[in-house]
This record gives sequence, C-alpha cells and structure tokens, in this order.
Amino acid sequence: MDVSHPPESRLVRAWGVSMTAPDYAELCVTTNFTFLTGASHPEEIVARAAELGLSAIAITDRNSLAGVVRAWSALKQLKRAASEAQADSLRIRSQQQTDPSSRLKSGDPAPFDSAAWNRLPRLIVGCRLVLRDSPVDWIALPCDRAAYQRLCRLLTLGKRRAEKGECHLDLDDLLDGCEGMVLIALPQGALEDAADPVQRMRKRFPGQVFLGAVPRYDGSDQAHLAASARLAMLSSAPMVAMGDVLMHRADRRQLADVLTCIREHLTIDEIGTRALPNAERRLKSGADMARLFRHHPAALRRTMEIAARCSFDLGELSYEYPDEIAANETPQSRLERLAHEGLRRRYPDGAPDRVLALMEKELAVVADLGFPAYFLTVHDIVAYARSQGILCQGRGSAANSILCYLLGITDVGPDQIAMVFERFISKYRGEPPDIDVDFEHERREEVIQWIYRKYGRHRAGLCATVIHFRSRAAIREVGKVMGLSQDVTASLSGQIWGYSRGGADPERVRELGLDPDDRRLAQTIRLIGQIIGFPRHLSQHVGGFVITRGRLDELCPIENAAMQDRTLIEWDKDDIDALGILKVDVLALGMLTCIRKAFDLLDRHENLPMTIASTPQEDPTTYRMLQRADAVGVFQVESRAQMNFLPRMKPATFYDLVIEVAIVRPGPIQGGMVQPYIRRRMGLEQPEPFGPALAEVTHRTLGVPLFQEQAMQIAVVGAGFTAEEADHLRRSLASFRRMGTIGAFRDKFINGMLANGYSSEIAERCFGQIEGFADYGFPESHAAAFAMLAYVSAWLKCHHPAVFACALLNSQPMGFYAPAQIVRDAREHQVEIRPVCVNASAWDNSLERRADGALALRLGFRQIKGFRQEDAEKITAARGNGYPDPQTVWLRAGVIPAVLERLAEADAFAAMGLTRRDALWQTKAICGQMPLPLLSDPLDGEAISEPEVALPAMHLGEEVVEDYVAMRLTLRAHPMELLRPLFRGLTPHDKLSEVPLHRVSVCGLVITRQRPGTASGVIFLTLEDETGVSNVVVWPGVFERFRREVMGGRLLRVTGRLQREGLVVHLIAEDIEDASGQLAKLGHPMDHSIGITNPASDDAPRPRPAPRRASPAQHPREQAKKLFPSRDFH
Repeated sequence: MDVSHPPESRLVRAWGVSMTAPDYAELCVTTNFTFLTGASHPEEIVARAAELGLSAIAITDRNSLAGVVRAWSALKQLKRAASEAQADSLRIRSQQQTDPSSRLKSGDPAPFDSAAWNRLPRLIVGCRLVLRDSPVDWIALPCDRAAYQRLCRLLTLGKRRAEKGECHLDLDDLLDGCEGMVLIALPQGALEDAADPVQRMRKRFPGQVFLGAVPRYDGSDQAHLAASARLAMLSSAPMVAMGDVLMHRADRRQLADVLTCIREHLTIDEIGTRALPNAERRLKSGADMARLFRHHPAALRRTMEIAARCSFDLGELSYEYPDEIAANETPQSRLERLAHEGLRRRYPDGAPDRVLALMEKELAVVADLGFPAYFLTVHDIVAYARSQGILCQGRGSAANSILCYLLGITDVGPDQIAMVFERFISKYRGEPPDIDVDFEHERREEVIQWIYRKYGRHRAGLCATVIHFRSRAAIREVGKVMGLSQDVTASLSGQIWGYSRGGADPERVRELGLDPDDRRLAQTIRLIGQIIGFPRHLSQHVGGFVITRGRLDELCPIENAAMQDRTLIEWDKDDIDALGILKVDVLALGMLTCIRKAFDLLDRHENLPMTIASTPQEDPTTYRMLQRADAVGVFQVESRAQMNFLPRMKPATFYDLVIEVAIVRPGPIQGGMVQPYIRRRMGLEQPEPFGPALAEVTHRTLGVPLFQEQAMQIAVVGAGFTAEEADHLRRSLASFRRMGTIGAFRDKFINGMLANGYSSEIAERCFGQIEGFADYGFPESHAAAFAMLAYVSAWLKCHHPAVFACALLNSQPMGFYAPAQIVRDAREHQVEIRPVCVNASAWDNSLERRADGALALRLGFRQIKGFRQEDAEKITAARGNGYPDPQTVWLRAGVIPAVLERLAEADAFAAMGLTRRDALWQTKAICGQMPLPLLSDPLDGEAISEPEVALPAMHLGEEVVEDYVAMRLTLRAHPMELLRPLFRGLTPHDKLSEVPLHRVSVCGLVITRQRPGTASGVIFLTLEDETGVSNVVVWPGVFERFRREVMGGRLLRVTGRLQREGLVVHLIAEDIEDASGQLAKLGHPMDHSIGITNPASDDAPRPRPAPRRASPAQHPREQAKKLFPSRDFH
C-alpha cells in the first residue's frame, strides 16, 4: 500500500457515520510514526475516526510531530471529496475503476450521509512527551500557534541534545516551555507516583493540567478509574477520558505485537508480558467510551471542552523566505539588478526582444507572487559554489525560466528550448516554485555546511525522508520475529525484485518447497503484507533544504541526523508541499564531479583549460560515436535501453540529444509516441496534418508530443486553455491514475478542439497522446539540462578517452557500470591501463605520459577493496625515489602490516619483481608494530631477515580470482575466456551481429539487470564475456520460469532467438541456466592460504603462512555474488 498520499477514494469509506453517538474527542493516539509501536497509519486513524463519528482526534506520537501533516492532509482530502460528493449528489466512483490496487470493489457505492461531511473530526495537533526523569508521560496539545511554536522548540531542545532518533527531555524542560498548552498526565506506573509531578505542573500552569484516565481492560477498570478520579481531585487536575490508542482497528493487534518484537529484538515466542493482552487499544466510538466511563461522564465531556480549547490548525503556519537584503535594496530591486547584469553577461551584443519580454513577464509574476527572495536564496547558494570552483547546474522545470538562466542557476537558454514559464511558476497554483540544483557529489557537503553557517541551524534544515518497510525488509524482520529460519527468510526475500511493495506470493512460496497453508507461515505472510509500507525510521532527504526568515524550529522540530554536522526537520517533502513551505534542492550529481575532474586533468596534462560552456559544440565525431551506441559512462545515455535506442535515433544535434534523454521514459512509451517518432525520423511516415498551429508546437519533435511543455501548449493552442488551465491539466495528468481526476479536463479539451475546428478523431488522438504523461511525463527543460551534461561527457569520452576513464573511475561510486566495465571499455578505446603499483600509484587513478605521447591510465590505490586514503597518502608522501621492497614501505611510510598485505593481495609489488605470493610471504614476515626510533635508522632494513623460499607459481585462473578478490577487476584474462572450454555451443558476444537469425546460446557475467517500470515486467540483462557484451531480453513468462536464475545468477548461460534492428542486437531469452558454480573452477577464491594446490605432488616441504581470516564455507553461487557483483536497477 502506498501510504505517502492515500487516495481520496480510500478515505471516503468513512462517510457513513452514526449521527447519534455521544460526543467524544480522542486525545491520545499513537500512529506508526511512533516507529515500531503504533500499528496504524495516520490516514487510517483519521478515516476510522470519521467512520466512528468522533468529534476530534489528536495525533500524539512519542516526542514527535512526524505524522501530523499526513493526518491533516488526509482530513483535507476527506473534506474536499465529501463536499464535492454532496454538491454533485453523485455516487463517488470507486478507485478500483482507475487503480486496481484499491481496496474498494468496483461498482460499490461509497457510503455517504449527506450531513456527515459537516461532522468530520477536527484534527488536534499534539505529541506525547516522554521524559527521562518522570513516571508520567504528558500529552501536550497546543491551543494556538504561539503554543505550537513553543512545543516545536521544546522538542528541538530534546532532540538536539540526543543522538538521532532520541529525545532527551526532563520535567524542568516542560516547566520552562509549555505555556499555552493543554497538558494531560498519563501515569506509567503506580498512580501515587504521579501525584508530585502532576502537582508541580499544575502549580506552574494553572488551568492547563489534566489527568488522563485510560481503562486497563483487566477486570478492574472501574476501581482503576475511581482511583484516578481520587488522584485528579487531590491534585486539582480534572480527569479526562482517553483510549491511549495504538491502532485504528482490532485486527492490527498481532501486528502491534510483531512491532514490539522488532523493537525489543525478540521472537513472538519470547514476547511474554510485553504482548498486548487484548485488542482494546483500538480507536473506539463515543458510545464505547461512554459505556467504559459510565460512572465518570464528566471525564467524557471534558474531552470536548479540551478539543474546543485547542483551536490551532496546521493551515495557520505561514512560511517566509529568508531575506538577506541590504537596507538600500529590496528583494525585488536586487533581483531586477541581477537579472539585468545576467542579461549583459549572457547577451554581450544585446538581447533579442523576445528574451527581454520573457524577462519582464517573469519579473512581474515573481513580484506579484512574492517570490523574489526565493530566487535570491538559490542565486546566493549557486554563487557560493562557483566561488569555490564547485561545478553546479540547475535542472528540472527551473530551466523553463529566463530568470534562472540570467541568474546563472541554469545553463539552458531560450534559443535551445521553448520556455514555458507556467510549467515552473503559475499564478493559478499559488505555491512556491521548485528549483533543483545539482552539485558535484564529492563537494556538495561544502555547500551544505555553508548554508548552515549562513542561515544558522535554527533557520535551515534538511527535509526528512521516511524509510518504509518494503518487501525484503518486511520478510526478514517479520520472518525473524515469527521464528522462520534464516534460510527460509533468505529464500522468500530472494524472490522479491528490487524495492517491491508486494509481499510473498503463495505461488512463489510453493516453488520454494514451502507450504503456504502452514499456519505459522500463513500468519507470517499475512503480517508481512500488513507491515509493508509502514514507516521504519526517518532519514535525511537527498538534498532538500528548508530555509526560513524566522525560526525554523518554531515551524517544525529539528533533530540531529546520523551524518555528522547535519540536522533535519521531521517532515518529508510531501509534508512541506502540503503546507506550502519552500524547499531548495541541493542535490548531488556524480557526473558533475567526473566532468570537473576531467577538466582538471586536461588542464594539467594537456594544458587545455575547459569549462562546460567552452566545450566545442555540435561536434560530428562525438555524435558519430553516440550513433554507434558507444556510450559506456556517458551521462543519461549509458543504460542498455538508451544504448539500444541510440543507433535508431542517430543523434546529430544537441536537440536530438534532448529528445534521446527524454524519449526512453515511461511517459512517451506509455503514450505510444516512440515508434511514430522513429518512423518519422527515418522517413517512413509523415507527421499527421493537425494544422499549422499544432504543427508549430511539435515541429521539432516531428509532430509527436514528447514533453510536458508540449502537452500544455497543445491545450492552449488547440483546445483554447489558458496557461493556468493547461498547467492544471498537467498536474491532473500526474495524479489521475490514483485519483480519477481527468474526466472534466478531457471533456473541456475535446470540446475546445472541436470548437477550434478540429475533428473529433484528431481531438481524441491528441488527448490520448498527452494522457501518456500521466506516467512520468518528462519536462523539456529537464531533458535539456541533462542533455548538456550528456554532450559534454560524450565529447570527453570521444576526444580524450584516457582522461574521461580516469575521471570516471575517480568519481565512483556513480553511474551505470562498475569499474571493471569502465576499464574494459577504456581498453577497447586503445587506452593503456597500468596496474596498481606501490612505486607509481597515488590514491586516485592517474595519467602517465607514454613514449609515443599518448596518455596511459595508472590504477590508483582507491581501486583496492578496503584500502584507506590515509594509508595511500602515507605511502606516496614517503616514497621518494621508490621503495625497493615491502619492508621499506613499512619502515618509511609507517603503515601497519595489514596494509602491506592488502597491497600484496592486489599485486601492487609486481614492479619489484615479486609475484603476488612472494610479496604476501614477505608482508606476513613483517609482524608487530613499527620499530623503536633508536633501532629503525641504524638497522634500516636489516632488522628482519627471512630465508628465501621457492613458492609455487599461481596459474592464470587463480590470478584472475585474486584480482577480483582484491579489486573487483582484472587486467589479465576475462573469466569467460578461461571457462569457455567448459561450455559447448556458445556464440561469443562479438559474433552476434554476424550469425544468422536463429537460436543461439551465449554465456557471460551478469553486469547489469534492469526492470524498468515502463517495460510491463520485461527484464533486461547485460552479459559480458571476453569479447564484449550482449543484451538479453527476458519476457515476463520466461522470468517466472527462471526467476531464481535471473535474480541470483552471476554467470548465466542463455539460449534464445536473435533479434536485430540496425546495429542493435537482442537475444530474446527462452532458456536460462545459472552457471555461477563454474566460477569456482577458476581457482580457489575463498581459500586465501599460500601454498601449492596439491602438496602431495612435491616431497619437499613448503612454507605455509597463516591464512587470512577464514570465512564460513559458502556455496559457489554465494562466492560468485561477492566476487562478481552486478549492478541492478529497478
């Protein structure tokens, strides 16, 4: 279940409420944002409260406000949907008609009482304050905005003094910071222990303090409630009825116990008294609570009195952009000044009239909407980065703005794309624009820390990201709790693709040899299905910053992130969008790091200073390279899907690249736009005669709408929409699969086109095309921004392959391919790759001038698995004229013997004339710590003397395996070259373009797996052998037959039929065999001892150093996963 934004139709089930239930407000509700405790989503709580007819509902998670916005948004959706249903007096369509994942059955009328929408519960914002020094929990409910701000600051205080996920508050903190809140005491132990803290709080906050009474459901409820009433009277803290809710319905009781087990690291058989004794902590109706408190009716009435006092609503929160302007300049005047400066910089010979008109239009809109300070904030961030030499570039819809172009935020100009400003900012939306800026991923932290320094941590914080239970994690965690063996949970989770939200399919369970009808297993599978989608914890957003003029910690609590020197708010991007709060995305992009490093290398080795702007444009050689699908490492076009499309697309201009970036996407594919575009590009058909007006919109894409901006322009030009209506259409397209909100727009669109003289057939066809944008429609502006980086990276690869490969390796991890494939591709481009060498390598991969003047690539220490940069720097700093032997490295560089072992394992001493085994033998002889200073100089290498030994030579297969163990790549033979004699009837990958189109078999290492959302379950495999790579297409039916092989195999033998289209060759898989076990025959990858394989063949005793740390015995397939990992994309 997708819980980020539950659809309205999931909520409308709540409308059938009882109008006769006693008035009651539930003031204590724990949602699943009290992680691993609450057993229901905030949205489920709200919907159930409406169904029960509650007057108000308070979301009170433990020391947190993380779930309140979701509840607030759900209630807004419910009110809006109910209001629309009342106005139309129509049955609400069930979501099943537009979304098969809905729980509503198709055709079922949504229950609706015409007066019910006026009785929907009011949301009360609050939290449960759990203290370090008090036996009482406190439900804190702010009555107004000022009290809410104090609550946020109180929570921030507790969170900032604790580690991530914790909140350290004491009773004195509450005594200092709870003015204006209703404070309800919830004793956690004996009632008499609560008397003192309740009286202290009552004296400090007269009229604000109450005593919560919660039934225990243990047969002594009335006695317990009577005791609570006596304590309330003695403490002068009136008693309030509460349910202390953990779940919206009783059927979540078992899940609540599972959550407890996960939290406490228990199995269900060990839970004991920690288990819920019953399901009574469900949300109850007013009638149920009236029955439980029949002897204390005032306690029930008091819930309504408190609810009336708590008038604060999240909609009252107002957000103000940071304003850092000098006294003599307003934000708008500064923005205008910077825009005119940018105009002179971008157009030194004078700007065209069209550009001037666009600028004036945007400045006016920005002024009207009050957004100038936002633009200035982003400008300042970008200006700082550039002042530090950090490459950055705006992307997304911001590239539709001439202001962003003039301010230097984006680099795509109006001469490159058709700018549609309404895609970026719309008066209709009345919400802040969204500017995404990419920075070098290795230096983005400098920008992040500058933001904290400039604005202060009380005014700036990263958004949160909610980490949910997905299928694999749910199977592992719930399986462990339910006592399933590790083998069973591993098998179940191994059948889940990627980050699926689907649970364990009973059919898959049977295939694994398990019985889905087994009671314990069936119960486990049901609980797995319930927990999928539950929040697990908060993490930090990839780069979304909230920056405020006032105090951010009065808007939302701030807590420490797990990463040092980072702080974040509790709300995620959807929460702040719902509240209209500004977010500036400070994102990390590996390709920017790669390009900057490539520019540095060109400057250093070729005396060629370069920038993105100075890269030669429209270079035919670069485009010819791309037309051959020679694109490993090239930004955005390196995936197998993109590389398969390049020879068909044959890009020859920058705008062709813009289309290439955008067309292999869900929107164009779902909209059926790809094939018509290719046929027209190849001259096989002509664009449809839709008339000159529509032709003008789509002439650059041959009459096929590929971009969101085109969809908007078609609505304006063809159907008579205003720009704001067109933007509303775009947004509706993005949500209609979930919400079913497209009907009214369809009618208006069709009627508008008919009114403008178009036929109904053309109108229907146009709408059908743009309807494809419902699935990830791509903005032209974003495609253009990425196409610019794609072109620059392609130019570097084409003209400076050694430089590009070196920069790409030094920017890992990033991109689509592992270092082994990057090295292989570089060698195919005639780049000499030199091995890691203790006397030549640095931490980074580096370039060395060859005798013929070309550049060779020297692998750096960073390629050695587990090697530290600190040790690499020690070795290079002490190297001088070189090291004669491993012992000298130890003595001079001061590294520990384990570092020398890693170097030996990587064959980094080969230049000294040492084999891998010889070097490892010598490094193992060096033991202990560095010698004392008095001994090191006089001995200078004579402190240790070992007799020479004759170690057996390693055969090639062993060398290859040890290369992969140490570096995950080899410069020797490809594993398939050595294993090929074991297989018969295989076609080498480089011959697939030559053999007849019949059934063939190939075998290779799996280097990538892809299952794009656009491909209807089709999986694309990339196999590599010693001759190259092949593309394998696995249709859904074949995947179901060979699921384990496809998902787990590292060396696959695939038999199928060839399919060719131009230079593109596919193998359509029919039969798949997991040959990973054959990889063990290369050598002995898990036996790291030194010595001969068969000691009985030689009578002379051989030295055997102690083996490395032994690993548990593993199946060859498991060994293969570690040695030859693939990169999988979902």
